[in-house]
Parts: sequence; C-alpha cells; structure tokens
Amino acid sequence: MDDIVACIVGYLLGSVPVAVLVARRHGVDLYATGDGNPGAWNALKQLGGRRAWPAFIGDAAKGLLAGALGHAAGGIWVAYAAVAAAMLGHAFPLFAGLRGGKSVMTFAGGVFALAPVAAALALALCAAVSAARSFAWGARAGIFAFPPLQLVFGPVEHVAATGALMTLIGALFLIDRSGRATRVPGAAPPT
Repeated sequence: MDDIVACIVGYLLGSVPVAVLVARRHGVDLYATGDGNPGAWNALKQLGGRRAWPAFIGDAAKGLLAGALGHAAGGIWVAYAAVAAAMLGHAFPLFAGLRGGKSVMTFAGGVFALAPVAAALALALCAAVSAARSFAWGARAGIFAFPPLQLVFGPVEHVAATGALMTLIGALFLIDRSGRATRVPGAAPPT
C-alpha cells in the first residue's frame, strides 16, 4: 500500500506547475510565449537565467522528493515508480488542465534520489560543458552521461530502469498535446 501512496504523491508533486507559477509571478504566460511549453526550459528562454532558476530548482525538486519518498516507502523500485509518476504528473498535471512539460528537469531531480553519485558526476559534467560551450550542450552531456556513470556505481537493472524513464521523456517530445506541430523530420503539422 505504501508503494501506491508514494506513486500517487509523486504524481501530485509532479502536477505542481512550478515553471508556470514562476513565470506568472513575472507577468509571463508560458503557454502563450516561446515554444508554448510550460516547463523550465521555456521559462529560461522567456525570463532569463536569474528569474528562471526557481523553475529549474522547483521542477527538479519534484523528482527528487518523489524518489526520496519512494525509497522510504519501499526501496529503489518504488523510488523509480514514484519518479516516473512525478514525471507523468509534470507532463499531464492535474493542477494545470493536463497541459504540462516534457519532464526533463523532474527526471534530473529524480536521478539524485536514484543514484546520487552518478547524478553528481553528471551534474559536474553539465556544469563544465555549460561553462565551455552552452547550457543546452551541458544539459545534453549530463543527461546522456548519466546512464554510463550509473552503470559504474550500480547494477545494470537500475540502468535499464533509467533507460525506461529516458524513453518516457523521448515519447513526451514526440507527443503533441497542445496543438503545436511536433518537430519530427518529414512530419506534417496538424491541420
């Protein structure tokens, strides 16, 4: 029963539209500006780094808290399920009409509960690449370095579960939930 409660709470945590609330505080509607995505990345583009950092921290905190709750409720596999629930909550938020973001930052926070050493190393790589090139490249480097780093510190089953979470992110990028044309080569925009 605790595992189900952890997943429900994870979903509810994920459903808090942190980036939307941060942007609204600055008079910006993320649904109507930029790429229309109500996540931290669009907040960064619309608000600038200094004003968008609370969105990044808040979205990551949702995944971290869900993962920690899952660990406390039943161990690593419940933690994975709770992080997945938080990611689904971020993507389809109960508190924002099921119109959410892509869950990248929620995943990034969640990995700190799932594999903290690998997550810290991936974050260090993200920071180094961000300083040398750009935050976009740094974020990609950190996200894609995480599974191999996790393999160094944990069993392959955990890396496979991380792959499932990353696949969820990929699927969210392909799904067009708000009428925006999905940027897939060769795909026609919706009519």
